[in-house]
Amino acid sequence: MALQPSLQKGLVIAGKYDAPHTLEVFLDYVCPFSAKISLAIDSVLRPLFAPGGKYDGKVKVIFRNQVQPWHGSSTFVHEAGIAVARIAPEDFWKFSLALFKRQGEYFDIPTSTLTPVQIRENLAKLVAETIGADKAAQFGDLLTLKSTPNGGVAVTDDLKYTIKYSRQNGIHVSPTVLWDGLIANEVSSSWGEKEWTEFLTKKVTV
Repeated sequence: MALQPSLQKGLVIAGKYDAPHTLEVFLDYVCPFSAKISLAIDSVLRPLFAPGGKYDGKVKVIFRNQVQPWHGSSTFVHEAGIAVARIAPEDFWKFSLALFKRQGEYFDIPTSTLTPVQIRENLAKLVAETIGADKAAQFGDLLTLKSTPNGGVAVTDDLKYTIKYSRQNGIHVSPTVLWDGLIANEVSSSWGEKEWTEFLTKKVTV
């Protein structure tokens, strides 16, 4: 498991950072199946890995940004998630859930007539609604284009890191789940409490 320091606090969305087992979940904010599995992560997995949960201290969950470039807005929504991870890591998962619930607003057709600036402005409004208006200004600063013609924004390097990580591990579809570094093909976005409980019973060895 690897995670660059600037993203460690935000992208570890459940469990303790030093937990021996690692569940990595590659999700795209505009993928319906990613949205579906996010509900199970929130309702089933996070309680199990939280303080006092059955697997407290044994498993951590890492959110892996999986940009799917055939969706025009995918880059922008993942920039937004990374920006929140930077300015308010404790609220990253809260914002991610809100974005998954509103993902239809960022699908291809709804965003087809919007400029990148307008999409980022809409995301800033979601930040204000979700984690507080006081965070929106910081968020906007991170997503403001640099003065150089092709320099990107303040979180572009973090976005590159997440994309390179996916590429070097051969991740193509979302969601994809890794258990201790290996792809767990059996995991499905349709899994509920029963399937996840059976999976963890087999996999957790500490």
